[in-house]
Amino acid sequence: MSGLKITDFSVHDVRYPTNVTGDGTDAMNKECDYSAAYVVVNTNGDLKGQGMTFTIGRGNEIVCFAITEVAKRIVGMEIDSIFADMGAFFNFLISDPQHRWLGPEKGVIHLATAAVSNALWDMMAKYNKKPLWKLICDFTPEEFVRSTCFRYCTDFITPEEALALLKAKEGGKKAREEEVIRRGYPAYTTSVGWLGYSDEKVRRLTHESLAQGFNVFKLKVGADAQDDLRRGQLIRSIIDDPANMPKDRKVDPATVADKNAGPTGCVLMVDANQVWDVPQAIEYMKVLEPIKPWFIEEPTAPDDAVGHATIRKALKPLGIQVATGEHAHNRMTFKQLLQLDAIDVVQIDSCRTGGIQEILTVLLMAAKAGKIVCPHSGGVGLCEMTCHLSIIDFIAVSGDMTRNVLEFVDHLHENFVHPVSMKDGRYVVPLEEDCGYSVEMFPESIARFTFPDGAYWKAVAEGNGPVADHLGLKKH
Repeated sequence: MSGLKITDFSVHDVRYPTNVTGDGTDAMNKECDYSAAYVVVNTNGDLKGQGMTFTIGRGNEIVCFAITEVAKRIVGMEIDSIFADMGAFFNFLISDPQHRWLGPEKGVIHLATAAVSNALWDMMAKYNKKPLWKLICDFTPEEFVRSTCFRYCTDFITPEEALALLKAKEGGKKAREEEVIRRGYPAYTTSVGWLGYSDEKVRRLTHESLAQGFNVFKLKVGADAQDDLRRGQLIRSIIDDPANMPKDRKVDPATVADKNAGPTGCVLMVDANQVWDVPQAIEYMKVLEPIKPWFIEEPTAPDDAVGHATIRKALKPLGIQVATGEHAHNRMTFKQLLQLDAIDVVQIDSCRTGGIQEILTVLLMAAKAGKIVCPHSGGVGLCEMTCHLSIIDFIAVSGDMTRNVLEFVDHLHENFVHPVSMKDGRYVVPLEEDCGYSVEMFPESIARFTFPDGAYWKAVAEGNGPVADHLGLKKH
């Protein structure tokens, strides 16, 4: 027994002024200050756990308040009892009857639950001196199942089915671990295609991304169909031109569906961020069909599983697939999307669902359904976190990264103690034994960008900002 107990916690409203540079802008979200509702959980020893959930600015303080209320319930708990059964711990977090009444496993309370759950997983990984992905991939199939939340999902996958699926993949785990450490995990970039970017900036960033090894790109759409078609053709004109490819570049078009790849093996996807009604989504995508998008992401409301199924059926003859999950707020939403065969690509988010326990459920359901998993990243801290999730999926669950690609956005990584690292368009696997869930921020970043009293936001209030040179952020 370690004798360690949770003694207290602190919650921080951290907001980065990305709206100044237009990062994160799309048809639905025209102004974004990428923000973290951030929690640090302390013990009576040196061990700490960092966790967060993600917002885009206003309302972050509401999530912080909810985190405070959820985290109060874990003070005094022994970490040995928590770590012995993370599935039971998740059930404890989501079962407070009065919190649950505010929104059963959805909304602000579920975002707060994710932050607290993420902090305890981060703590558990650090306690075991392993990166989070390694901690979970070293689980036996029985331990993996015990850490998964099956409630409300046994009509799609049972614990027994999950155990059989995991045992079938057990024999190849060591080889897959060695492979992903050697090769890295394939990524796609959204950094080229924010709606607020000028053509010149899109052109420059696309060339830079090709030079960095990317061959999969995403464009934000939904404001004007003809302008989106023009912007898509601009990106296509660059990524489909062999003259723009680095001379030593080796492109593997098998990373995604071959039929969507251009002559150089590059692929383009588009993302509407929920802006359309169902008929509008279908008609809009017919206009964009000439740029041969691999998929349309979030074509309509994220809760509308039937609407997604309708869109998928209509777009299938055009060769355009459907992806969603960024705002799917729990495992039950994913279950319905999969039951209706409404999506081709499952997009998990490290902060939207209630924590790792629920994400493991979605990974297992996606594997059973034969769907690929391409997590939503970007934001602040999401790339750092979802890197672990994709590696878990490859090593322990799906056993495949042929078409799976993980989103990458080149924003705000400098604020993290263990930032993501990229090489040749792939995520480098985090190996530091103290990195946990890779979510720990530098104290000076927290202090500077805490809202409204951090140094940056005080300067803005006093009329000394915002200007890009004042951000202390990586600029594009």
